[in-house]
Amino acid sequence: MNSQPLDRRHWLQVAAGSLAGTCLATSWAEAIDFTKPVPEAEKLTGYLNGSQVLIRWNNRLLTGYRAHASLKYPYFNPLAGPASGLSVTAESALPYPHHRGLWLGCDPVNGGNYWSDGPLEQGQIKSTKLELTAATKESAQFQNDCQWVRPDAPSPLKDERQFTVRVLGEHAWVIDADIRLFAQEDISIKKAKHSFFAMRAASDLSPSYGGILMNSEGGVGAQGTYGKPAHWCGYHGKRAAQPKIVEGIAIMEHPENPWAPCPWFTRDYGHLSPSPFNFLDKPWQFEKGKTLRLRYRVVVHAGTPAEAGLDKIYQQWVEG
Repeated sequence: MNSQPLDRRHWLQVAAGSLAGTCLATSWAEAIDFTKPVPEAEKLTGYLNGSQVLIRWNNRLLTGYRAHASLKYPYFNPLAGPASGLSVTAESALPYPHHRGLWLGCDPVNGGNYWSDGPLEQGQIKSTKLELTAATKESAQFQNDCQWVRPDAPSPLKDERQFTVRVLGEHAWVIDADIRLFAQEDISIKKAKHSFFAMRAASDLSPSYGGILMNSEGGVGAQGTYGKPAHWCGYHGKRAAQPKIVEGIAIMEHPENPWAPCPWFTRDYGHLSPSPFNFLDKPWQFEKGKTLRLRYRVVVHAGTPAEAGLDKIYQQWVEG
């Protein structure tokens, strides 16, 4: 291949073109504010991708709902703190690694385990339909239908779940859960600590790592919240990676739920559930053909519960 050195005139032409390109690129970059989301990503957006739903706020992920048919049960994770962007829930954490963010499950149900890790043959809550039903700049709503299955055994339950995600402001966003359970067999649940709607907080928010567990009645820690009725219960604390930021997560129970006001199952390591089944005097009976409705509000907030106004958020929810 022949190559000839550039003469001075040709070299100046190439250099001028290169400089013009650099100036044009610099001008283009300065004309765009990269701190703002692209127009189609402003405020709330919902995205259905096969077996998962992703919800974003100004192009930052708020939460993901995982519903793949291979999972033990569908669940939410992460749930991003409004100040740090760090998840306020744990995907999996010791001493019980089967906890998954925010979920619905139960063990035992008619001999099946629809809660903890292990072979799916022991029991599985299998997603059969996932649909993004509404999405605006202010809220996103999706529907998930599930079948509670176990090989060589009739399915005891099916459920229909409707979730609505809303951003209340700079300091809080919520998930409203409206769940209907349909009995496909006669069901009897004896005393069970693993039951229904539940969450696993990020470790840095749990008392075991310096966080605070608190309920609406002022109870603190597992000792002050375990077995106690309350409008809401949750964890908050300084974020380990950003200790100047305080964030938290709380579950609110609707007063029209069965068993309300319900005693709470709580643990200092980061697990809680508004569940009555650990406190039953006799087995709970759910007859074939009956329907059970459960409603909860999950609040992800910056600041303490008082600073976030959890009591007011609860009142607005139940009165709305």
